[in-house]
Amino acid sequence: MADSTPRARAIAVPAGRLLRRLPWRPLRLLPTLSVCLAACDPPYPPAPETARIPVVDTLHGVAFTDDYRWLEEQESPETRAWIDEQNAYAERIVGDTPLRADLEGRLRELMDAPGAIFPRRAGDYEYFSFRKPGREVGAIYRRPAPDEPREAPTHPDGEFEVVIDPLDLRDDATTGVSIVDFSPDGDLMIYAIRDGGRDEREYRVRDMESGEDLPDRLPAYLYGNVSFNPGGDGFYYSRRSRETGARIRHHRLGTDLEQDEELFGEGHGPERFVGFSQGGDGRWLVYTVQHGWARTDVYLHDLRSGTAPAPLVVGAPARFSTRFVEDELYLLTNLDAPRNRILAVDLENPEPDPAAWREVLPEGEDLLTGYRFIGDDLYADYLRDVSSRIVRYGPDGAVKGEIPIPAHHVATLRSHGDDGNEALLTLTSLLTPSTILKLDLETMETGEWRPSSIPFDGSEYELKQVWYTSEDGTRAPMYIAHRTGLALDGQSPALLYGYGGFNVNLLPRFDARAAAWLEHGGVYAMATLRGGGEFGEEWHRAGMLENKPNVFADFIAAAEWLVDNGYTNPNRLAIRGGSNGGLLVAASLTKRPDLFRAVYCGLPDLDMVRFHQFTDANNMPALLEYGNAAVAEEFEVLRTFSPYQNVRDGVDYPAVMLTQGDLDTRVPPLQARKMAARLQAASSSGLPVILDYDPRTGHAGGRSFSRNVRNAAMELAFLLQQLGAR
Repeated sequence: MADSTPRARAIAVPAGRLLRRLPWRPLRLLPTLSVCLAACDPPYPPAPETARIPVVDTLHGVAFTDDYRWLEEQESPETRAWIDEQNAYAERIVGDTPLRADLEGRLRELMDAPGAIFPRRAGDYEYFSFRKPGREVGAIYRRPAPDEPREAPTHPDGEFEVVIDPLDLRDDATTGVSIVDFSPDGDLMIYAIRDGGRDEREYRVRDMESGEDLPDRLPAYLYGNVSFNPGGDGFYYSRRSRETGARIRHHRLGTDLEQDEELFGEGHGPERFVGFSQGGDGRWLVYTVQHGWARTDVYLHDLRSGTAPAPLVVGAPARFSTRFVEDELYLLTNLDAPRNRILAVDLENPEPDPAAWREVLPEGEDLLTGYRFIGDDLYADYLRDVSSRIVRYGPDGAVKGEIPIPAHHVATLRSHGDDGNEALLTLTSLLTPSTILKLDLETMETGEWRPSSIPFDGSEYELKQVWYTSEDGTRAPMYIAHRTGLALDGQSPALLYGYGGFNVNLLPRFDARAAAWLEHGGVYAMATLRGGGEFGEEWHRAGMLENKPNVFADFIAAAEWLVDNGYTNPNRLAIRGGSNGGLLVAASLTKRPDLFRAVYCGLPDLDMVRFHQFTDANNMPALLEYGNAAVAEEFEVLRTFSPYQNVRDGVDYPAVMLTQGDLDTRVPPLQARKMAARLQAASSSGLPVILDYDPRTGHAGGRSFSRNVRNAAMELAFLLQQLGAR
């Protein structure tokens, strides 16, 4: 075949990219090149033409040209026509292939299995919400509460009364409902309605006897927590404005919302989250002011005394998670403890001095992530090298034992029964669908309580944890799963997943996409990156603000480790990320386009230089994690990795699939639109850049079950096709 043919051009470029990756060992590349040339990608149809209308911005003396500013006008006829063309192009590239059909059928099996149902008692009923197998969306159900606690798990095919079916609100299954709270007597229920994928939700109050909603309702807006007061004649709520910030208010049932009392929040702007919790039989409200994901201020409000909220801890460079326990306020905190500890404040004498607080549980070698009480004992959740540990402590703080947990698993524990002698232990891993065991807390013997209903057998695969070294010498772990007996010849299709931000712990839970990838012969890898919380606050801060570039360096190092150790090669390596993970993969592909063959980039933040200007649809507190380009010093860091500004013309970019939806009000969807246009115009590799765009979805919802299955199948089909599967 002559080099001038489109087919040859589509292959010659990726092969050339590999040759430029010296000082790699060239002999390692020869098999890769031969496979690549033999596979011969088909010629891809060109992307739809996108008009360039340059707009020049100057920030801190630096000029940026944005050719696609016009795509920010979401409702303009030109943008809507462009979206339709992009969706048609995406479908044309992926196609209705046997591979895609097979994936959709298998993913439907994996994703339609119901999860565990844990009813919540209110009055004379047990309430729960879930999606029954075969239904497109979940609903709220109830059944009469038994006289004694139920021993057996709740079966999803049981006979339940439908309390609220969201299909009655909108018949396309893009609206969801959820239980929020019950009045103390169980006669009233607050529930939330999410219309499509918006973060804004509406809250209504239902009379559970009549089945009718009261006139009292919170219109669709950004809210934090909402809960009834102890008397059940009103409720507290946190209402967050993108312009003025969050405020805590109290609504008395039967009154106008305009009469609601504002209790807290004045002076706290839109870059902060403000929340609350109740304790002491309604005497106390505790307010938390979250400054991004690295600092929390705490205020106590004694409602009985009628005094103003008093600061408990303000300005400390630490996070605080609060819980009322009898006559004390427990604080899970990283104050002077990067791996966290638990402190207790005496509510009868709430001194605003940490030195006066009681230490319930000191910092240990592992990361403390949570705790619960079962009987008189405290059970603490830990992470050790990104695997779960649960340790039991007696009332005196002495260690009484450890819950048996298999290696490389995620575990959760909840009380079962009334005597404190039994618990339910939930286990999951990349190869283990969520399984619930009944645990005898005295003997530590387990018995099956609810086996997984997901039809996946992990026994044919192996899971291991390896350690890679990042650019600056930092070591980090990575989970790798693949079929047992995999030959490390560099020829396997591999998918690398990561997140790296917002103090999020990326844990090896079961995932239907990963399972389907493994079943198609792929290697699945999940990299632990700085910016997450897996090793405590120092690890988190090493990947935020001026240290954010460390996250991308970690991810690139993890990809290089997979190549250098024979798991794959750059022409068989795909990367995947969503939300902050979308920023991760986009920054990685602009920094190292030669290292990846295909990229899935979902719901992404991409224009970090102008992020602070997208004030009507972004998550303003994220500026305290990413940085604010309005600040010169932070701008200098952001401009080095902001994906949209770092796309360069004439570069051989990998194949890219972006996804987004109109109703995303957390990550402005305009970013994915502009990035798709920019990459389509800039890339010289001949590989496709597609945008799959949905008018009803957003960051947090708006997808029916079938749409979720369709999206997952299209994503995996695109990646597998690009890596050579047909």
